[in-house]
Amino acid sequence: MHHSRLAGFIIDCRTDDLPAATGFWSAALGLPALGPDGPDYERLDASAHGLSIEVQRVEHDSRVHLDLETDDVDAEARRLEALGARRVRRVRTWWVMEAPTGQRFCIVKAKRPLAGLPGTTRWP
Repeated sequence: MHHSRLAGFIIDCRTDDLPAATGFWSAALGLPALGPDGPDYERLDASAHGLSIEVQRVEHDSRVHLDLETDDVDAEARRLEALGARRVRRVRTWWVMEAPTGQRFCIVKAKRPLAGLPGTTRWP
C-alpha cells in the first residue's frame, strides 16, 4: 500500500535568464519568489495553496508539467503504468512519466508523510 497526491507544478523554461523567468511567473501568479533551489530551479511560495511551484531551466521546449508526490515512487510508477502511462527516464530519485495522451509528468518522493494530508489517496 502507498499514498500519492498532486505535489504541484513545474514551469519549464528554455532560458538563459532564470531569475527573469522567475520574476515574470512570480508577478503573473502573484506568488513571491523564494530564491534559488539549485542552479536550475527557483521556487515560488505557493504554500497557502498546499502546492509546490518551481520555475526550472530546461533544454527542451518550454512547457508546464505537474509533479505527483508519493511515499513509494516505484509503486506509483507501476500503478500509473497499469493505467497506460509509460516510464520515460529515471532522474535521481524520481521518474519522468508520459501519459497515454502524451503529457509528461514526474513522480517524486514526498518530503513529508502523506497519510491524512488533504488531497492524498491511499492505494492498495
